[in-house]
This record gives sequence, structure tokens and C-alpha cells, in this order.
Amino acid sequence: MKDRQVIRLKDVADAAGVDTSTASRVLNSEAGHRVAPETRGRVLAAAEELGYRPNAMARALRTARTYTLGIAVPQLDNPVFPQIIIGATSAAHARGYELLISLVDQASDSSSVYERLALANRVDGLLVSTIEEDATLRRILKRTSVPFVLVNRRLRGVPNFVVHDNFEAAKTSTEYLLSLGHRRIGHLAGRITGYNGSQRLAGYEAALRAAGIAPDPALISEAGYTQEGGVRATEAMLAARRRPTAILAATVISGSGALKALHAAGVRVPQDMSVMSIHDLPIAEMLQPPLTALRLPLQEMGEVATNGLIDMLDGKARVVSRVLPPEALVVRSSTAPPRARA
Repeated sequence: MKDRQVIRLKDVADAAGVDTSTASRVLNSEAGHRVAPETRGRVLAAAEELGYRPNAMARALRTARTYTLGIAVPQLDNPVFPQIIIGATSAAHARGYELLISLVDQASDSSSVYERLALANRVDGLLVSTIEEDATLRRILKRTSVPFVLVNRRLRGVPNFVVHDNFEAAKTSTEYLLSLGHRRIGHLAGRITGYNGSQRLAGYEAALRAAGIAPDPALISEAGYTQEGGVRATEAMLAARRRPTAILAATVISGSGALKALHAAGVRVPQDMSVMSIHDLPIAEMLQPPLTALRLPLQEMGEVATNGLIDMLDGKARVVSRVLPPEALVVRSSTAPPRARA
């Protein structure tokens, strides 16, 4: 078989009608060098047409960088994190980086995972997505030797983060259930002491108060981010003296647990009780009934965090701080107006 021709940087420069140094500045996104937009466009078009791929080893030797980023996630069976990883991988590859993925599970020493990513594997920067307690995360980050951006998480005093507007997401979701006529709305909360969980709880309570309804502690149950947690929290609500007519789950996963518990108890959805969740993932369409959900931009979160981290490494940004608004309310058949009481 004939070997494929190796496309060199000089080939791209010749095709674009520029010198090799200009092509290098464009393709390596070198900070501090300005290139006219028309010239930049010609170089990128030539690289795309020729199928040029930078020599990663040569670039690493020249710049003393690995052009590898690390991302640490707490769960791989939760569809939220693979979506973030897809966005991060896409952004990394578009800018000539590879992404190294590591799982921080509850049985492992989290700090050692970050140290391996930062030191043993010599990544240039880290994307940190974790459900660690704040104090534990602070200790971990103090030992991190490379630039990092928190993803789907904020921590007081840490300037670099990309998060969803969790308050607005929960507020909008609760307002939708209120618009259907529900007044007793249960909330399957995430980790209430964590950033996301506390923000969603606050948004839920704000929507109730704006409608003249005092939040009822009996209708708030911490379900965490698992199906099992959703089952337990829903069972607790079913055992209450006055059941809710609707449930807002903090995630699709705990929402699936709510549906499981309701089916087991013979409670019809949505005839007897409506259920919806924050986050919209492919699994929501597969549940029975399909789950109404508020869609959040998960892949965009991964992309924004990755581009921000690379901008920091390139000296183009000192701080990365973004709050992403919800995308859309996706109404499916798990929600309906409450059944009239006799």
C-alpha cells in the first residue's frame, strides 16, 4: 500500500501564499502575534483542504508544553458528565489538544487523582468537575500545580468556573408546574450543601414565594444525583400526610427514580402526580412516560470551559467565569394539570 503523503507546515504556507512563520502563528494560536483576518482565513482553509495535522511531539518540544488537558469527573454512569466530556473533547481537538479523562470515584483518594493528572501525566491544565465537599475540594486545588477551571461547580474564592444558572433553571421549572395549577410541588434536591443543589433549592423556593406559597419542608427531600436517591426521596414524600401533586427533580437521574417509585406505588403519572426534571438528556425520552425537562447546555459547558482554559494557557485570558442560561423547556407527557379533588 502506498504511504500517505505527510503534509508539512511549509505545504500549508505555500498553498495559502504566506511564509512558514505566519502559518505557524495562525495554526498554533500564538499569543501576542497579530495576523490579518483574511490571511488567517486563507491559512485555516489551506490546512483544512490539505488535511494538515500538527506534529504534536515537535510542538511539545518547542514550547515545553504537552498540549494535553485533563478532566476529572465523579461519575461516568451519569449522562451529565459524558455530555460535558463530549463538548470538552470537541473544543480541545479543535485547538490541537488531547483530553485525558480520569474518574474520581468515592472509593479513591481524590487528591491523588489530580496529582497524577497534573504531574505523572504532565497535562498543561485541568478541568475539574466534582461533587466533593467544599473543604475537601479546596485542599485538592491547593495542591494542584497547573491552571484549572471548575466545571459545573463554583467555590467561594476560586475565580475560574463555568456553571449553569441553576437558580433560574429551578425557578423556571417550578413556574411551569405552577402554571399548570400545581400548588403542592415536591422537590427532589441534589446535595443541598453543594453549589448546584443549594442554587436549585433557592430557585424552587423563590418561585413558590413569588406565587404566594410558603415552601413546605415536608416537600423537600435530598435525593442526591442517583436513581436510588430519587426512589428513597419519593417514597418519603408518598408517606407524608399530604402528598404533593407534582415533583421537580434536580436531575434526570433522580427523576427516573421518582418515576420508578411512583410506578411501584401504583401512582399514575401524570394523572395522579406530575414529574419533571432539570437537565434534559436522551434518557428522558426513553422513560415511561417520557419526562418533561428543562434543558441545560451541557456540551456547551464543556466547550466553554476548555476554550477558557486554553486561553489561560495561551495568555489570552487571566480569568474564566461564565454562567450559562437554560436552553429550553421540553414538555413531554409526564406533566399535566392536577386532578380535580372531589
